[in-house]
Amino acid sequence: MGESVGRGCAFCEIIEGKRSAHVVLDAPDVMAFLDARPLFKGHTLLVPRAHFETLTDLPADFLGPFFGHAQRLAGAMESALGAAGSFVAMNNRISQSVPHLHVHVVPRNRKDGLRGFFWPRQKYESDAEAAAYASRLSEALSDPA
Repeated sequence: MGESVGRGCAFCEIIEGKRSAHVVLDAPDVMAFLDARPLFKGHTLLVPRAHFETLTDLPADFLGPFFGHAQRLAGAMESALGAAGSFVAMNNRISQSVPHLHVHVVPRNRKDGLRGFFWPRQKYESDAEAAAYASRLSEALSDPA
């Protein structure tokens, strides 16, 4: 399973106790801690203890357990913080400020100022263009890799 430690990785340093963090969950396979620059108070980062850079690097047999922890954190946003819901997100490489897989679990409330996704939406030029994108992705998923 992945590297035990990523060289120079801030999240691995937190896991090893070499860098401080406000720990929310300390389990054998994952750790969760408050984001140092939260969108809202309680914004938590969930990371696997083993160093994986992106979601595609995470072993398939760990997907369920890993996202089970994310599910529990999302529930805690409501039960412990009184949030109306949560935003659960992950970046892979682009906008991934630390190259260690992490899921953001952010408490949400109506009219909290966070407007859906943070980027502008686009439109397909035509239904044919949308169909071509769907076909390319579908073909990639059907190829045994």
